[in-house]
Amino acid sequence: MRRIRKHIRTLIIVSIPFFTTLIVKAQQMLPYQNPQLSVEERVNDLLGRMTLEEKIGQITHLHSYKVFDGQELNPNKLEVACGNIGYGFFEGFPLTASHCRKNFRRIQEYLIKHTRLGIPGFSVAESLHGVVHEGATIYPQNIALGSTFNPELAYAKTKHISGELNTMGVKQVLSPCIDVARELRWGRVEESFGEDPFLCSAMAVAEVRGYLDHGISPMLKHYGPHGNPSGGLNLASVDCGVRDLFDIYLKPFETVLAQTRVMAVMSSYNAWNRVPNSASHFMLTEILRNKFGFRGYVYSDWGVVAMLKSFHKTAGDDFEAARQALEAGLDVEASSPCFETLAKQVKNGNFDIRYINQAVKRVLRAKFESGLFEDPFQEKASYHLPLRAKESIQLSRQIADESTVLLKNEGDLLPLDCTKLKSIAIIGPNADCVQFGDYTWSKNKSDGITPLQGIRNLLGKRVKINYAKGCSLASMDTTLITEAVKAVHDSEIALVFVGSSSTAFVRHSNEPSTSGEGIDLSDISLTGAQEQLIRSVCATGKPVVVVLVAGKPFAIPYIKEKVPAILAQWYAGEQAGNSIADILFGKVNPSGKLPFSFPQSTGHLPAYYNYLPTDKGYYKEPGTYTSPGRDYVFSSPAPLWTFGHGLSYTRFEYVQATTDKTSYQPHDTIRISVKVKNSGKLAGKEVVQIYIHDVVSTVMTPVKQLKGFKKIELQPGEEKLVQLKVPVHELYLTSNFGDRYLEPGKFEIQVGTSSDEIYYKLPVWVGNKPISLEENSLSKAPVITTGKIIRIEGIVRDVQATPIAGVKVKTINSEEEVMTDAKGSYSLPAHSDDILLFSKKGYASQKVRTNGQHKINIQMMKENF
Repeated sequence: MRRIRKHIRTLIIVSIPFFTTLIVKAQQMLPYQNPQLSVEERVNDLLGRMTLEEKIGQITHLHSYKVFDGQELNPNKLEVACGNIGYGFFEGFPLTASHCRKNFRRIQEYLIKHTRLGIPGFSVAESLHGVVHEGATIYPQNIALGSTFNPELAYAKTKHISGELNTMGVKQVLSPCIDVARELRWGRVEESFGEDPFLCSAMAVAEVRGYLDHGISPMLKHYGPHGNPSGGLNLASVDCGVRDLFDIYLKPFETVLAQTRVMAVMSSYNAWNRVPNSASHFMLTEILRNKFGFRGYVYSDWGVVAMLKSFHKTAGDDFEAARQALEAGLDVEASSPCFETLAKQVKNGNFDIRYINQAVKRVLRAKFESGLFEDPFQEKASYHLPLRAKESIQLSRQIADESTVLLKNEGDLLPLDCTKLKSIAIIGPNADCVQFGDYTWSKNKSDGITPLQGIRNLLGKRVKINYAKGCSLASMDTTLITEAVKAVHDSEIALVFVGSSSTAFVRHSNEPSTSGEGIDLSDISLTGAQEQLIRSVCATGKPVVVVLVAGKPFAIPYIKEKVPAILAQWYAGEQAGNSIADILFGKVNPSGKLPFSFPQSTGHLPAYYNYLPTDKGYYKEPGTYTSPGRDYVFSSPAPLWTFGHGLSYTRFEYVQATTDKTSYQPHDTIRISVKVKNSGKLAGKEVVQIYIHDVVSTVMTPVKQLKGFKKIELQPGEEKLVQLKVPVHELYLTSNFGDRYLEPGKFEIQVGTSSDEIYYKLPVWVGNKPISLEENSLSKAPVITTGKIIRIEGIVRDVQATPIAGVKVKTINSEEEVMTDAKGSYSLPAHSDDILLFSKKGYASQKVRTNGQHKINIQMMKENF
């Protein structure tokens, strides 16, 4: 006991100087510098010490062109730009990745040591699918990540990107892009995870967590309805109702904000309901903050504040643009000068400083919460990776492998067996070039692997390769097709690589782009002479495989009809060539699923799967030129391939699907069990997909909506039980004011391998059941007929009074039936107290009591779902 007391006295004596030092340091600190105080105390203290000019500095951005000479920071320019006030944000987009840390540290040191209050700035970079600075790892584009249906890969990607960002000294990224894209002519489709809000939400949450867990502040973009611009033109307004606004375009933002503590959101360029999203109080305050509970800051997309004056025409000058943005709830201006007008207007009494204070508090709150004041140089970050580390390149390759979609494989042409081939032709404009996608730092073959390179790496000299470009992506010139056809004639099989090309970020080349930001198409047929090249190759009679290397789906009906094997490889990162080689020759089994539906033509847009029951036609009589119809006269509204589609080299059998119960209450979770078996001969990965159909509702709901999915791997013969959960709140409806509510009723849980290949439909009831009323007597069985036999005749017509031929007519107790003729007429004997049944595929069946009538005419309605 004495020994213990002695140790305690010693500990106290030794500890006194340590605690004394802490107390002295705390006394020397200003409150905002003291990490022991709460964030709000620090924010309020610092805000109270700031001049008007310092406040405006915190909500503006220092751009690289003001302070850099090539790869070097110019200290004189930095001093002129910052003075003793500083900026809230800075970037260095022209810098290589290896030059970032040194230069960003020098800027940060200036802000801390040479401005009056020493407020550190957010160092900013883009990292849509890898950091955009030269030398960083290039990952597959977002459309490819969405095709994996694997949120674990999304988390791993941003974790690895965070490691490089910490090494580079970047704290704030202008990512992830979580827009739901619904207009395929739009150039930025490639930046989206897909057409479905649930898929986009799942990937968005995973990416945000990957950043936050590893010390990086992510920024959600582009807030506001963005992914369905009018005419497919970038920055064009989006027209939709309130329900679509919340259920589709804002759904990923709502989900991420509910599940994470993200502190930055970027406003979008475009407008909704005739109000620019960056000047919309409804969007930025009423929804984002008051409804979704966002606590951080809203950053303008670059130049968007000035666009209120020059593009949207809602502001007459720079000050009016700044006023509109700040009063709406936007906080930070990037790449335009409008906030420079604020100081004068505040001093002249023309603008209330409380809007500036509000914006500054939000920025400071994000800086304190992210630990920027305590670790401005990211020296304490727990996770660092060297640029293009081995594990990062391996991850890029894994995402490429899991994202490629096998669209068609007639006769199991794929995978190819290199031991049985002596020669192959590799053809097409995308065969010997890299396609990384927009928001990357290179278009150079030396920074990635082309398909031709990848196939050569795999085959070596075992198989003769005959390569010909055939045509370009953006020219109608056909002079190179002859050479390509000769290469095919000299080969046993042709591999044709077509698609699109996107520009590199702020590094423009002379090669035309056909996808990417501001690169919109009026027609989503393959560009240039690509289809003519494929037709010429097919005419040789040799087996053909087409690989679409692209940033969006294209309308390729001829290819679907004539080519036996088709793959979609979205922009698949720096390992794309090695990945597609292994897929073509069977070393990797493709497991990607479509995040976007493929339309038959531009005129078939929109093509998304979760349409309203009225929106794909009523008549269900698709036509051709040899047999014209309705919905459309010479076509069908159906897509070429729909959302969720994706084949494998093996076969998956859905053995069983059940729910844990058949009735649920509002706060319950629906648990679905699905037993899946690999009945093929190869190991493979399958995505089990859960869709919900609201059987009857007071407002129209989509024919089905994705509400759960899980990717699993199965060995040949292996069987797994997959457990999925759907919270009942995912079944809620949305009111005209954006409020969500449950409407009790019957729902159908659909289990399948794609949105159009459903194996199980499981009925459930959600909410309290109403008191049952006596069922319609027509549905009761058996029906006993005692009346005399009479002859009944009539005509069956549709809603437009057109006679319907081929309708089956029978009595409820008889197997004998008659068919209506070309005039819709029928005649049959029946009891005077019988029930007639009318049925035809595509129409809702009907039951009608005879009640002694000799003539019964009916109207049959189309059954759309």
